[in-house]
Amino acid sequence: MKTVQPNSMHDPDEALWRDLLHAVQHDDGAAAKEHLQAGFPIYYAKDDTPPGLLIKEHPNGRRELVRFDEAGDEVIRVL
Repeated sequence: MKTVQPNSMHDPDEALWRDLLHAVQHDDGAAAKEHLQAGFPIYYAKDDTPPGLLIKEHPNGRRELVRFDEAGDEVIRVL
């Protein structure tokens, strides 16, 4: 999984960023599994995921490489 870095650790939300980064780095996947079991897709990136794209995993196991946009996902490729 990619390590997420905030733009600046010196802003007023430094503690929030620190807590979020810690949670991401120590995530056991339980929330994602719960989300999938509830019938919702999850989004994530791996080290080799191209910049600007995410992996969208559906509850049935189908995975797609997508560009996430407020208007909707643009499927780049089915994985």
